[in-house]
Amino acid sequence: DLVVLAAWQFQALDSEVKRLEQLGIPVVAIDYNAQTLERHLASTRLLGVITGQEARANELADFYAKVVQDIQTRIAAAHRPKPRVYAEFGNKGPAEYSFTYGRNMWGAMVTLAGGDNIAAPFIQWWGVMNPEQVLLAQPEVIFISGREDNSNPSALPMGPGVTADDARNHLRAFMQRPGWANLPAIRDGRLYGVYQGASRSLEDFAMLQFIAKQLYPDLFQDVDPMANYREYYRRYMPIQPEGTFALGLTP
Repeated sequence: DLVVLAAWQFQALDSEVKRLEQLGIPVVAIDYNAQTLERHLASTRLLGVITGQEARANELADFYAKVVQDIQTRIAAAHRPKPRVYAEFGNKGPAEYSFTYGRNMWGAMVTLAGGDNIAAPFIQWWGVMNPEQVLLAQPEVIFISGREDNSNPSALPMGPGVTADDARNHLRAFMQRPGWANLPAIRDGRLYGVYQGASRSLEDFAMLQFIAKQLYPDLFQDVDPMANYREYYRRYMPIQPEGTFALGLTP
């Protein structure tokens, strides 16, 4: 009856989309990869329309919008300089730099959470940043994202079924990268792991809260991102998350 595609799929599959439309099958494109408030809300509300769950979709969209507004209101009122932030997908482990993000994904989330994304001037969407440029930028906070199904044993494990000890041990290995000992983020112990799977969806509100709290700890003392993450699952999902989804170097 209907085909739902991510925006990047819609663009990449132009000829297939036209064939579907010629067959009378409507195609809808949604976009959570951009990690913008506008597209998250529009995509959610659109899903509500096509599934007949408009009230539920509006509830979810309103919830997400309030979280983002709360983050940005607190930061704007504080009038602080933006911390320099580097984010990287940790799928290749410490020995090799992997993707960082410019205007989407974790890059967009860092910006939403009040950070100065050091990759933004060099990477439009995603790509590998020159290691020397990372050192030159002197990031004050670093986020490494991980997943639960790595094929590389040195990759950062994060997500369902991952223990905090395992994730933390792998995260600490990134501190040994050449030159990283002199980075402010490493000197100050501000290296964090986040779950790659908790991006590009409404549940990334908790990752936004976690990022904001690490950038401005005193502004978010009353916010518990992981407790909010579990509550979100309790209210809206049929399962409870069991694993490690965000953490720092110390328990």
